[in-house]
Amino acid sequence: MGQFLRFAVVGGMGFAWDTGTVYLLRPALGLTMAILLAYFVAATINWVFNRLWTFRNVAQRGHLFLQWLHFLAANSLGFFLNRGTVYALCLSIPFCARYPVVPLAAGALAGMFANFNLSRRLVFRAKVPETPLELAQMTVEFSPEDSDRDLPR
Repeated sequence: MGQFLRFAVVGGMGFAWDTGTVYLLRPALGLTMAILLAYFVAATINWVFNRLWTFRNVAQRGHLFLQWLHFLAANSLGFFLNRGTVYALCLSIPFCARYPVVPLAAGALAGMFANFNLSRRLVFRAKVPETPLELAQMTVEFSPEDSDRDLPR
């Protein structure tokens, strides 16, 4: 539970970076491109803080750049949940297009649980995947230890 709460705090900071980046880039790039680029800014900052704080006991293994790529790849489901929510709200509700902080908050919540589980299982773990094939295998692996780890204590 403590790990999830730290992940949520980092996510809250990421939401602030995400929102700030959208508002900063929107005048120059337009809302659509600002929303897309802001995700990668926030995801990178989240990876750094999750590495240093949330998953500090296992995060220091492996090459930095490869771990960052694994983080982005593993959180691709969260990306689609997050940005799918943001774009759907912005395209369908004019208020959301005028005030993107609202759909950005909804998107952050939509992707949070998937991102936590995928980050914990695939990126910040004792054995780091070294090849794309190994990453794919770890994505579909299920072991009894994983299910025990998810149970409340």
